[in-house]
Amino acid sequence: MATTQLTYTDLLPNGGVAQPAGTTLVAAPTDNMQLANSRPELTVLRVTNTGGSALTLTVKAGTYPPAIAAGQGDLEVTVAATSGVQLVGPFESGRFVQGDGSMLIESSATTGTIAALLIPRNT
Repeated sequence: MATTQLTYTDLLPNGGVAQPAGTTLVAAPTDNMQLANSRPELTVLRVTNTGGSALTLTVKAGTYPPAIAAGQGDLEVTVAATSGVQLVGPFESGRFVQGDGSMLIESSATTGTIAALLIPRNT
């Protein structure tokens, strides 16, 4: 299984960020996407779909431990066809973080993009 690495686009406190181009979606079951060193509670995924059919984005349940709520299963979100844009998240680390600290994401199609947005923490 090939894994495409995603990187964060940092949102700025009290500021703006240009719309990220994102990474082209890869389709399961042969491929998936990974957000290494994830911070689920501060993560929002922006998913676009340019295909003629709706696609399903799946955020995979984590592994126990550390994800004590992994038994709740995967999160599946439908992204509308043609010009669909869906914001997904923030997420619970107790449900979605993998043993290596990453998050795994799968798509049912390759007709769109995904961008991981990192919400800034107030310090």
